[in-house]
Amino acid sequence: MSLYLGIDFGTSGARAAVIDPEMRLCVQVSHRFTSVEPHKQAIHWQEVLFSLIQQIPQDIRAQICAIAIDGTSSTVLLCDGSGVPLDAPILYNDVRASSALVELQAFFDHANLQGAPGQNVVLSATSSLVKLLWWKQQPVYSQARYLLHQADWLAFLLHGQLGVSDYHNCLKLGYDVARLEYPDWIEALGVMSLLPQVRSPGSVVGNIIAAIAIQLGLPTDCQICTGTTDSIAAFLASGVTAIGEAVTSLGSTLVLKLLSATPVTHATYGIYSHRLADLWLVGGASNTGGAVLQQFFTSQELLELSPQIPVQQESPLKYYPLTQPGDRFPVNDAALLPCLEPRPANPIDFLHGLLESMARIEARGYQLLQELGATPLVRVYTAGGGAANSAWTAIRTRQLQVPVFVSPQTEAAYGTARLAKGSRE
Repeated sequence: MSLYLGIDFGTSGARAAVIDPEMRLCVQVSHRFTSVEPHKQAIHWQEVLFSLIQQIPQDIRAQICAIAIDGTSSTVLLCDGSGVPLDAPILYNDVRASSALVELQAFFDHANLQGAPGQNVVLSATSSLVKLLWWKQQPVYSQARYLLHQADWLAFLLHGQLGVSDYHNCLKLGYDVARLEYPDWIEALGVMSLLPQVRSPGSVVGNIIAAIAIQLGLPTDCQICTGTTDSIAAFLASGVTAIGEAVTSLGSTLVLKLLSATPVTHATYGIYSHRLADLWLVGGASNTGGAVLQQFFTSQELLELSPQIPVQQESPLKYYPLTQPGDRFPVNDAALLPCLEPRPANPIDFLHGLLESMARIEARGYQLLQELGATPLVRVYTAGGGAANSAWTAIRTRQLQVPVFVSPQTEAAYGTARLAKGSRE
């Protein structure tokens, strides 16, 4: 039997999932990251990658015919001509490149390139391109030959081909996902020689290196594919394929992803679109979410109180639940204060008001995406810890006015395994 392996490198650890041709989950394993010095980070990733694969039972490993890997968006490595990292990786949330962001903004202003392809996405202190421009100012840059994303470098360890990436990871490098090419303006930055070749996510790069296959107990004809980002892998896990369907992730924050026939980009609200074949994954993220609930309720209290909420009655409490000031989507206001008053004495009423208010924010988010040109919402799948709260689901169904379901699969590794399977179809 042909099996497919997806590997997810997230923020706190890595997971692997193996699926069969019917997309049934065969095995899933995980490995938490340990704290290491920054210059040892890449070696730690390599150790985790190999350890994850070796945790899979040997009889399963022997049937794996394709592998894809996802990584955190804009986690990047600067490598020499042999693929050896020249510096510690810069992680997804590292803002050390802020000085380069100022210079990039000045470049766009001077060249009168407002609205150029990719501009809105790269103008962030955490974008891949800004991190590369920061590295360009460092002495180590003179030895650099490749800029690779986390998923690119991990896949290179298996297939041995440098300078290959996918258009999901490369969006924040400025890659024009509409035209499937780097935009002309990148030439003027003097970094083109380090940028990877860009392919569709899930494209076959080549067979696994024979010696690595033997070391890991994998078939020597196992194919290694281009990957994706961890957030898109989580979307792919849901199985959503029809336009108008969406996935809401109810984690610490609230993240919306809508599959649309048309792309939407809006810098003010932090909205941008990833390409999914001939469709577009339009997304936005709010700072409201489960982290607010955890400020006021324990997990046990949420379990006990939620079933007591009269979910068919709309709460009159109008909150904007935040853990600290500021939101960007669907309200763009860096100084927006949390609104958590008045607080009723009955904890059931308070919880009802919080869940109702978060559902209103979610509904407004999807409404905004549609106002800006995305395909109308028809169905929502739910991932994240909040997906298990049936009261919240009922409230959201009422506010969204479309069917709301729990995603049958939510692990990013499962979504990446689906990507690997697609390479063989």
